[in-house]
Amino acid sequence: MPPRLTAQDFDQELLILFDAYVHGSLDRRGFLVKAQKFATAGVTAVGLLAALSPNFAAGQQVPQDDARLRTERPSVPSPAGNGSIKGYLARPAGAGTARLPAVLVIHENRGLNPHIEDITRRLALDGFMAFAPDALTPVGGYPGDEEKARTLFATLDQAKAMEDFLAASLWLNARPDATGKLGAVGFCYGGGIVHQLAIRLPELHAAVPFYGNSPAPAEAARAKAPLLAHLAAVDERINAAWPAYEAALKAAGAKYKMHQYAGTQHGFNNDTTPRFDAQAAQLAWERTVGFFKVQLQMAAG
Repeated sequence: MPPRLTAQDFDQELLILFDAYVHGSLDRRGFLVKAQKFATAGVTAVGLLAALSPNFAAGQQVPQDDARLRTERPSVPSPAGNGSIKGYLARPAGAGTARLPAVLVIHENRGLNPHIEDITRRLALDGFMAFAPDALTPVGGYPGDEEKARTLFATLDQAKAMEDFLAASLWLNARPDATGKLGAVGFCYGGGIVHQLAIRLPELHAAVPFYGNSPAPAEAARAKAPLLAHLAAVDERINAAWPAYEAALKAAGAKYKMHQYAGTQHGFNNDTTPRFDAQAAQLAWERTVGFFKVQLQMAAG
């Protein structure tokens, strides 16, 4: 098996182009045209895009049929006129019907793909009840193809999607097998949603955004949930807004901590792409789980 590619195998300008493609400011054709300058005799622009795109099998840490877990795909009533929102729920099998602290998992801007399902299972192995809603439900759900998911995501009504995430949070927290202690973790787009939940959801007890868009500084005074923010080092699009928001958090006396990881790219926690940084991701995940255990009052041991 060839060695796994990392961000260091790609030109930084190409990584910035890929980030623009991922976040919708550059379409597939535009990426391929601009990436052509980095193509070589052995690797075309199409090949570069494929190399940078997710490989879900390579990143899977917890098998779907892991006997240590109990998983299901419940639906949550939508207050936004979307009928119901589908999602993925995971609990440790050994917990039975015992009440557990709950963590909402918010996906990137591709919907509930296999990577986010794997993250949900990882949290369940750490002793939480984890639920990941799929914001793409109103347009048919995650389609099993990242390019199709990208196209579908651009059609979402984001105000309605936010209402669905709020509803999913309350549904999860109110379950009879939940303790009433609720956390939320999100990545990229999902990190921005977690920031919004922190200022809009009084029931939230812990918020962990990974490289997510910060709210307007004027909103910082509403952030009641303790916040643990993870930022990449090379991520100008996200990092530019953080200093002003951090200053507003400090002025408001909010409980927060931010960690920035040297040498990392946006998406460094996503182990399905070359932007993954194993050392930083492990440290960020250990900090995340520890934070949840403290804030959600999980019993030690």
